[in-house]
Amino acid sequence: MNSQNATKGLFRTKTVEDTIRDTSSSEHSLKRALSAFDLTVYGIGVIIGTGIFVLTGTAAKDYAGPAVALSFAAAGIVCALAALCYAEFASTVPVAGSAYTFSYASLGEFPAWLIGWDLILELALGAAVVAVGWSGYIQNLLGDIGIHFPTSLGGGTDSHWGINIPAALLVLAVTTLLVIGVKESARFTALIVTVKVAVVLLVIFAGLFFIKGSNYHPFIPPTQKAASGGSGGSQPLIQHLGFAPGTFGVMGIFTAAAVVFFAFIGFDVVATAAEEVKRPQRDLPRGILASLTVCTVLYVAVTLVVTGMQKYNTLSEKAPLADAFNATGAHWLSGFISAGAVLGLTSVTLLLLMGQSRVFFAMSRDGLLPQAFSRVHPRFKTPYRSTILLGLIVAVFAAVIPLKALAELVNIGTLAAFILVSLGVIILRRTRPDLPRAFRTPAVPYVPIAAILACLWLMLNLPVDTWIRFAVWMVVGLFVYFGYSRGHAKRAQQQSVARPEEYVAASEE
Repeated sequence: MNSQNATKGLFRTKTVEDTIRDTSSSEHSLKRALSAFDLTVYGIGVIIGTGIFVLTGTAAKDYAGPAVALSFAAAGIVCALAALCYAEFASTVPVAGSAYTFSYASLGEFPAWLIGWDLILELALGAAVVAVGWSGYIQNLLGDIGIHFPTSLGGGTDSHWGINIPAALLVLAVTTLLVIGVKESARFTALIVTVKVAVVLLVIFAGLFFIKGSNYHPFIPPTQKAASGGSGGSQPLIQHLGFAPGTFGVMGIFTAAAVVFFAFIGFDVVATAAEEVKRPQRDLPRGILASLTVCTVLYVAVTLVVTGMQKYNTLSEKAPLADAFNATGAHWLSGFISAGAVLGLTSVTLLLLMGQSRVFFAMSRDGLLPQAFSRVHPRFKTPYRSTILLGLIVAVFAAVIPLKALAELVNIGTLAAFILVSLGVIILRRTRPDLPRAFRTPAVPYVPIAAILACLWLMLNLPVDTWIRFAVWMVVGLFVYFGYSRGHAKRAQQQSVARPEEYVAASEE
């Protein structure tokens, strides 16, 4: 009896009705102020950033060559499959928390905890990585006008460690903006997105005049053996399962897709703002799908232009877009691109922090984390306590952590979340067919199954070391859940009050 109740406790679900009802308390509910346009801007604001300004060079040079455009297309298709599932869930359960909230309503408390714990890591590291990238661009811009930041305070070098003060200051600044209000953040983001989309379009149209057809040959470079000296942990997991090495060739396209997948995290952040949308049933699907479509088209166009401007094996890994124009002699365009990158990475940092604070807020409101963090500001109606706490933690991360391998860790966390959301759509269709769904994922269960398989394939293309780090973080989450969250969960307390005789009988046995 005890074991049966324990198992039921792990997979107790929070009904959609209860999930929505928890937002009725003014002390624990967020202000609805966002429109479909705001959501689309949010999505574009967080998606266009590190991937297009930084990862393009690395993915082309090390994995796929000019075929990196196909890698971005493949990653976009995987995201589109998952986005259809997100759109159904977000319109059906328009509550803060994204994949965590969706999993609680379909898979149960324990899977929801795991994905929430996963999202906290994903968004925290993602924000820190982007802030460090922003710091590099801003230091380059300052250096162009003769202002040089001390190396020890600018993040150091590959051989000398240093504190990254600019990155930490950026995180603290956007944290302050998020506390003030979500609508204010939306206006700020809309301004930044306008500028950086203009910069991306400038790259595409100006770059057309510098393309050389010879740079596209070979479009898919021949497969190369993995570099000697690399440890087994640095190799993609799929290599240990008997598949060919993923450097260039067709396999290189998928390896690059797993790397640049970081560039697409963003539409799931749109889902975290569900509770702050005026008409969530209509606007959430529009915002999610529109932002993903726009960004995928821009990504593929930019990669085709950049790899046509400069041979893939000479691309810069730090600032590929700006350096490609430098290589062609168009130095005046390089400055505009660097400025666009600074603005782009600013909005990405802001939106990742917003998404993280909303997940933390939702978990706190359910009792899985201390409920003190589920209180909203009496004036601004934002989850200020969780925002400030997480902002401080991410600022420390951005100041002291190295960049390498973090993007891959973010990727595996995002893909795991996509898998659970896709599985949740199938389950909720069976268990709650009566729920009103403003948006319905087409061809269920085939589209969710395709999303699950595609996400799993990309996960297998990530290094073994990334899987190990991810496993360690999830083990820590198990200790937190069984040590604190399981006993403090609201669902456990409500069931204990509603059915005390069952709990008494179970304890006696």
